[in-house]
Amino acid sequence: MQQTGFGDNKAQFCVYLANKPAMPEYQQLDSVMALAPGDIDRIYRHCGNGWRKIFNVYAKLLFALDKHQFSYAQHASSWQEFRDNLLLQKHSNTALLFSPPLFDLALQQHNTIHIIAGRTYAKQLLAEGLQAELQWLNEEFAIDPNRKLLVTPFFDYRQLNNEKIGYTAALLLLLKQGKTFA
Repeated sequence: MQQTGFGDNKAQFCVYLANKPAMPEYQQLDSVMALAPGDIDRIYRHCGNGWRKIFNVYAKLLFALDKHQFSYAQHASSWQEFRDNLLLQKHSNTALLFSPPLFDLALQQHNTIHIIAGRTYAKQLLAEGLQAELQWLNEEFAIDPNRKLLVTPFFDYRQLNNEKIGYTAALLLLLKQGKTFA
């Protein structure tokens, strides 16, 4: 099975969503397509505020990560600049995927982080056979440290607010460092 979505096809930071933007050019995606500068703006202008929130939360999360373990903040002066000029582009090391996670052990050696955005989508993927062993930390967050997989609230300001972005960043640091969760 091949991944489909936006971003760097060798990304080590992958976010998974259930739905792709409702634009004709994206309905038949069969691979990971790098976005170009201006594509994010075009998507949310065409598809609405929900997509703006997804891209904004994604960029804000990258900038909330530990700067010594994750280098995203070194490539732009703000999360807005990163969103507009680098997010989901070739060599950005980021991807937004509309297909289920693929857990390749060879890739895991390179510390690929997987984030499923939304508890409902995560439960759907598990029902469809996703090979993951989720430990629910609370009603909204789950983790599978062996697969470097984190389930978070959906990428929306109300569901994944700034406080929860900080909590997500702390969990991702623990995953990156290979810590275990009890």
